[in-house]
Amino acid sequence: MRQLVKGNEAIVRGAIAAGCKAFFGYPITPASEIAEAASLLLPESGGIFIPAESEISAVQMVYGAASAGVRSMTASSGPGISLMQEGVSYLAGAELPGVIVDIMRAGPGLGNLGVEQGDYLQLTKGGGHGNYRTPVFAPNSVQEMCDLTIHAFEVADRYRNPVYVLADGALGQMMEPIEIPPPVENEPEKPWAVAGTAATRLNLITSIFLEHEKQEILITRLEQKYREIEDKELMWEEIQTEDAELLIVAYGISSRIARAAVEMARAEGVRVGLLRPISLFPFPAKRLRQLAGKAYCVLVLELSSGQLIEDVRLSVSGITPIELLRRTGGMMPTAEDVVRAIKKLEKECVGNKA
Repeated sequence: MRQLVKGNEAIVRGAIAAGCKAFFGYPITPASEIAEAASLLLPESGGIFIPAESEISAVQMVYGAASAGVRSMTASSGPGISLMQEGVSYLAGAELPGVIVDIMRAGPGLGNLGVEQGDYLQLTKGGGHGNYRTPVFAPNSVQEMCDLTIHAFEVADRYRNPVYVLADGALGQMMEPIEIPPPVENEPEKPWAVAGTAATRLNLITSIFLEHEKQEILITRLEQKYREIEDKELMWEEIQTEDAELLIVAYGISSRIARAAVEMARAEGVRVGLLRPISLFPFPAKRLRQLAGKAYCVLVLELSSGQLIEDVRLSVSGITPIELLRRTGGMMPTAEDVVRAIKKLEKECVGNKA
């Protein structure tokens, strides 16, 4: 059955469908509706909602619930996610699954409530301390807010690792009709959990290994896990890339603007395509390099001073010129702005190649 819901509520609907039984959160705009919806909907589905006294407490509550084998989550925005970073590092070090949702706002500092994508590096490169990585999935629609939340719980359990869903304030606040999937039927068993039973009484969950050799063994095991994630959990979408001479790279709300610009530019005879990374870590570097090798230029569209572009540069490795079109502080480009940039680059890049 299709329902018209806000993006933030779709997160909770997806979490319930995934079997989430515990939400711990502290309100912050533009993510507050996630906690509000969780407080209403989770108890109806047999779960619990606990308002935390801070974001630091919320992520540590996720640690505790995950240790007991319970699918659990929290959600916040940039300032709150910053406070959670130590807890996320603990989750990764203890190899505990959990889902953290970040509905981005403008920064740095408290910033404002405007739409921005300035949390990219914090999440994709590991904002806390130590050698760890977190899968990051970026929806661009309300339906994907729901679907990728379900996927995040599956990936978290598959690899025993915290997983982020990263969206911006526009996606969190917009309303679209979605199909809410049926609840999962077979949640994986967790023999490693501390479930308060005789069978699990000897289980030990920790990220503290005082012997240097044992800490190195842990880090090596984590590295192997991250390599497997990079091999198996890549997700991206391509729009009219078959003959693209100019390639746009964008995610989240920026990718919707980019898609409209691609259609407008194509109508005027410009061969432009779009690569939308859905998994930001792992990043679809190999496919991007393949497409960039056939293009005159790559245009990165993002709502930050330039963070996504760093992964694009690493992926392309200098084989194609890369340009950045960005807005910050809550400002957003229009599709017409992107088309003007495309036409300008078409003249420059084709002229340079000639």
